[in-house]
This record gives sequence, C-alpha cells and structure tokens, in this order.
Amino acid sequence: MLKSLTVKCNKVKPMEGRTEKQPCPHLSSGSQPSIAQGENQSENESLMSRTPATVEKSHSKEDNSTGENSLRGSTTNPDTECPAELTGTISEMEQTRTRKEKPASIKTKVFETSIINEYTDAHLHNLVERMRERTAFYKRTLTEGENSPELEASSHTATSTDISPRQEINSKPKEHHHKLQRVPVKEYLRSMRLPRSIDSYTDRIYLLWLLLVTIAYNWNCWLLPVRLVFPCQTPDNRNYWIITDIICDIIYLGDILLIQPRLQFVRGGEIIVDSNELKRHYRSSTKFQMDVASLLPFEVLYIFFGVNPIFRTNRILKYTSFFEFNHHLESIMDRAYVYRIIRTTGYLLFLLHINACVYYWASDYEGIGSTKWVYNGEGNKYLRCFYWAVRTLITIGGLPEPQTSFEIVFQLLNFFSGVFVFSSLIGQMRDVIGAATANQNNFHVCMDHIIAYMNKYSIPQSTQHRVRTWLEYTWHSQRILDESNLLETLPTAMQLSVAIDINFNIIDKVELFKGCDTQMIYDLLLRLKSTIYLPGDFVCKKGEIGKEMYIIKHGEVQVLGGPDGAQVLVTLKAGAVFGEISLLAKGGGNRRTADVVAHGFANLLTLDKKTLQEILLHYPTSKKLLMKKAKVLLSQKGKNTQAIPPRTRPAFLFPPKEETPRMLKVLLGNTGKVDLGRLLKGKRKQTTQK
Repeated sequence: MLKSLTVKCNKVKPMEGRTEKQPCPHLSSGSQPSIAQGENQSENESLMSRTPATVEKSHSKEDNSTGENSLRGSTTNPDTECPAELTGTISEMEQTRTRKEKPASIKTKVFETSIINEYTDAHLHNLVERMRERTAFYKRTLTEGENSPELEASSHTATSTDISPRQEINSKPKEHHHKLQRVPVKEYLRSMRLPRSIDSYTDRIYLLWLLLVTIAYNWNCWLLPVRLVFPCQTPDNRNYWIITDIICDIIYLGDILLIQPRLQFVRGGEIIVDSNELKRHYRSSTKFQMDVASLLPFEVLYIFFGVNPIFRTNRILKYTSFFEFNHHLESIMDRAYVYRIIRTTGYLLFLLHINACVYYWASDYEGIGSTKWVYNGEGNKYLRCFYWAVRTLITIGGLPEPQTSFEIVFQLLNFFSGVFVFSSLIGQMRDVIGAATANQNNFHVCMDHIIAYMNKYSIPQSTQHRVRTWLEYTWHSQRILDESNLLETLPTAMQLSVAIDINFNIIDKVELFKGCDTQMIYDLLLRLKSTIYLPGDFVCKKGEIGKEMYIIKHGEVQVLGGPDGAQVLVTLKAGAVFGEISLLAKGGGNRRTADVVAHGFANLLTLDKKTLQEILLHYPTSKKLLMKKAKVLLSQKGKNTQAIPPRTRPAFLFPPKEETPRMLKVLLGNTGKVDLGRLLKGKRKQTTQK
C-alpha cells in the first residue's frame, strides 16, 4: 500500500505553471496533533504559490531519486501500515488530478519526471515517520493488553529516534516476556493478601483460623497444669516446650493484629466494613482487653525465677475464641447435637484432668507414699491419679480414708465439687440428648394419641393399620408429620426462598401457569400443601366435584378407566400435573372424568380453588390469561368426552356407517337425493295401481 503511495506521490506532473502536489490537510491534522492550523494554511499557500523552477534534468532526476528512496526507505518496513484515511485522500487527489490533466490525445502524452523540492520531501518523510510510530504504538498496546501511562506519554511526545525498526521489533518480545513473568507473581501476592473485612459467619477460612487458635488454647489449658504439677518438664526437654509455647504465642499475636481487627459487625442494622471502624470497634471491646491480657509477657520473670509454667497462666484468658469456634461449628453442622455431646464429654474429661493434677499436688505436699491416702509413687503417675479422680468425682467409693486434717479437708471439698460438677454435667447431657430427640418424642406422643382415639371408638383394624402405616412412612420419609407448619416461624422472604428451591422447578412445568406473572407463581408456592397417599388410595374419583389441582412430587399415580373402571389408561410420574381444569371451570364443568389411584406411596402437592381465586384478585392480567387457557382446555375436554348414545344389541353386529366425506357431498350436490325421491315415488305408484 505504501509502495503505491510513493509512486502516486512521486509521479506528479506540473500543470499550467503550478505544482499539483498538495499536502493532505486531513492527514496532517490527524498525524500531527502538535501543528497548528495556521501553520498548515501557510504551508499550503506557500506550496500553491510556488512555481516549478527550471532545473537541469540531472538535478531533477537526483531530487526525484532521492525523494523516492527516502519514501521507500521509510515505508518498506514490514511492521508499518498505512491507514485507510491516507489511501482514500490520495486516491481522491489522484482522481481530481487525472480529470484536470485529460489531454486531447493519450498517445501524444509525454511523461516527464516531477520536480519535488526539499521542503515537500522532508514534510512527507516526517508524516510517514509519525504514522509509523503511531502504528507501532497501537500494535504494542494491543499485544500487551494494557495501556500503561508511560506508553501513553510517549505517544503524545513521539519523535523520530535513531533506533532502527529491527531493533524495535527485537525489543518487543523481550519486554512482553518479561511482563509475563511478573504477572503471576503479582496475582499470587494479591491472592495471599488478607481481605479488608471478614464475615465471621460465612467465611470458612476464618473458621479454619479459629480451629488453629483453639488448638493453641487447648495446648495451654491441658498441658500447663501437667507441666506445673507433674515432673514432666526437665532440663533435657525444656527447649521443646519453649519452642511450642512460642508458636502458640505467635498464633495469639497474629489473631490480635491481623484477624480480629478485620471482623465485620452490625451497628443499627448496618453491616460495617470500613477498616478504620473495624479496628476502632475491636479495640474498644472487652474481647480486645482479654486478648491483650492473655499475651502479657510474664515469661520475662524466667530470668529471675527460672523457667516455670505458672507465668503462662494468663494464656487461658483467651477463652472467647474457643467458644466462638464452637458456636460457628455448630451452625454449619447437619447434626449439631453430636458435637454438643462430644463437647460436654470433653468438659467432663477436663475436670477429671484438673482433679488428677490437684491430687498429685496434694500427695506431693503431704509426701509421696507417706500415708495410705496419698499417691504411693508406683506405676504411671498421671494414670493412677486420674483413676483416683474418677472414683472421687463419681463417688464410687472404696477409697482409702484420709489420715490428716489436710487430707480430710481436701477430700470433703473434692466430694462437694464432684457432686455439683457431675450433676450439672449430667443435666446438660440430658438436655442435649432431649433436644436431639424432641421431634421423635412428639411423633410417638401423637401416634399414641391417635391410636387411643381409634380404639376408643372401635375403628376397624384395617383402617387402624392404614393409619399407622401412613404415620410411620411420613415420619421416616420427612421426619415430620406436617411440613407446612415447619417454616411458620421464618419470615416470608425466607419461606419463599425455601419454597423456590424445593418446588419451583415442578410448578414451572405446569402448562396452565406458563406466561403468568412470576410473583403470582411465588404466591402459589407459599400456598402449596404436601400430602402423602398410601398404595391404593383414591386421589380423586370419577364424577366428584374437583376443587384441587395435584402436582406429583414423588411417586406415581394411575388413571383408571374402561367399561369396568379398572383399566389403567396412563401412569403419571414425578413432575406430572392433573386436575388443573377444575380450578377455573364454572357451571358444573369441574367434575372429575376418571379415577386416579396412588401406585405405591405418592407425595402430592395440592392447590385448592379457593386459594387460587384469592391470589388472582391481585393479578388481573394473569387471571385473564388463565381464563383463556381454561376455555381452550374445556373445549378440548368436551370434544374428547362427547356423550355416545346407547346401542341396542343387534347394533353391535354391524359397525356404524361412516359419515360421507365433505368433498364428496359437494361433488354430488342435491341432484342425487332428488332423483332417489322420484324413484321411490314411482315405485309406490306402481304398487298402488297393481
């Protein structure tokens, strides 16, 4: 394209004492944003007024060759491209030029070399250089995929440089490859960056962090009494204990500095996510005071009193994170009562653990093996003391009698605390198990009352058996007898979201409700009732007035028909709908046309006519649409269920005569009928005459 441009620009002929070469104002303005309009006008006027000088042919050839070489050298770069505007404007100039230059005879036309001055050559060369730089800039931005401010600045202050095109091409892949190596590192660092705010109720990573803090807390709670009383921390293994303590302190410190100041909170119904507000709220809370107290560096006293675990007792003050972890874990578990039982058992074991440590301390205070009541120093120290603590707290008995007053006071306090603690734990365990089995107990109570009622009024055993079967199947299938009452405590928005997740895909398949208002369908979802039918139960019977529509949620139903009413016409499965015509029919058109029987256990969603009419009062457009659909369905139903007149016995031997096709009737017309009547009249006359 640029080669053709150079040829067109160089092969310009002088006409009538003036040069035909004019700079393109559109290109000059587009490619040279820094040149003013006045300067362009002055340049055009100077070029128009300038006449071709009489120069020698050698000089004109040299100028022409140098101009062509300069243009070709600036345009033969394979990376440069000429925009469509340049070719369009120059082609228009060429067309106007050819119209003006039409000679009388083409054969006599003499081609002469054009005279291009140094100013025009330099101006065109500058234009091409600027277009080449702009094209390279746009190609660079497209390949890199981002507009950096440095490149944009260079595009506005683009100047001709001494860098060759090959060097520029070779430098591009290196820059691009260098950036490809940086991007993954930046993305990795961004992914590792902590968020500005953390939702403690939905963020699972925060739950994992609480688990780590809880492990560090349990390390301090369980092992500090052991290290303080039992001779398990020796100079040989002291470094391992200290390293583990430092790791726990780092976890505590990270929780105080990085995690807790980012937790969201609610103030006046608004969720606060501003980082400054979150930090201020945490620092003003009691939790922050307890966390700071748990990290006070009392270990400095190791220098004066030696390494003693008693100086780390303040680490137990971070109990808030432990209870917070228990609360969040229970909220996401399917069976939270299992974790509650495990947690209550852990509380009991911890109290026994503390009692074992206290008993060893009392034995050490009195002297190991000094009396029959204290620990005699044989066997595993911790295991023997733990066994004594279990027998004491549970009050099993069979323990040696205390000898000294210290032992008697200690044993009395141990008995009182054991009775109190053990009874409270037993009551808590009973509450946990009772809450887990509350629904089952209610089911058994309800079943007992129903059976007692049926026995009181001497209900047949077959009916009682069906009632028991329904109760047991309903309980085992959905763990509740009435699903509609389960979500009454929730707000309407929550009930709607649950109903949409469960039943929207089913009701969306109903042909009757397609095209209706979505909000109307949502209201229908809230009014649907779930009903379970036993095998062989009649869902609806032929001839009865239909007041409900049925949607099969689980199971199958069979439509019966035939002469005896026992033939299975069709089997409807989950997702099928029947009885929808009865919701909108009027004037006695809502009678059932067939028997529908449950084939196995079937769970059906029912919608009664009264509920639908109440809903349609608020949606007049949907009501009109439903009435139109109901008329179409009723007309189809009338055609399919036309009354057939009863037949006599001989009529069964001969099939009924088929109706004459309409086209044949048109072809025959009325002539055949008239001729046949005349023929019958003639025969009657002949018989009367005879």
